[in-house]
Amino acid sequence: MLKLSRLIVGSILLAFMAMPASANAADGRFWQCATFARMFSGVQLFGAAASWWSQAVGHYDRGNAPKQGAVLVFKAISSMRSGHVATVSQVVSDRIIKVTHANWSVPGRVERDVEVIDTSARNDWSEVRVWFKGIHDLGKREYPAYGFIYGGKAVAAAVEGGADEASVAG
Repeated sequence: MLKLSRLIVGSILLAFMAMPASANAADGRFWQCATFARMFSGVQLFGAAASWWSQAVGHYDRGNAPKQGAVLVFKAISSMRSGHVATVSQVVSDRIIKVTHANWSVPGRVERDVEVIDTSARNDWSEVRVWFKGIHDLGKREYPAYGFIYGGKAVAAAVEGGADEASVAG
């Protein structure tokens, strides 16, 4: 009986923790990029965002071509010591994608379907520019990226209605 009670309580706690971002927007939830990307993409990696690239080896496919649902992994740099991760919500062309990510333009907030362009000389997504809310345009800085991690759950349903507009900065 004790095991059953623990199982029920644990299940209830997990259900509350898995609630969509919109349910937590009113209480001021602060999203880290990795936590949000893990929830949104289904890619189950942990730790600093930049470390996801090496962690993916043997668990997920990686590459340099964007695909819907893939996670774009940014390298760590002095102004972004942990790197960054963002989930591809739409492939617009071979050099333009839209991503849904957290903790970029507005600390702790989710941004949905923001533009990212490939500025690399080799068209390999090793350098990108990202839309920035503060200037309502692509940012002026280029960011180094490793590439894309493929896998996790299909995000088509999440893109179509999982992240509620109330939870999105924009």
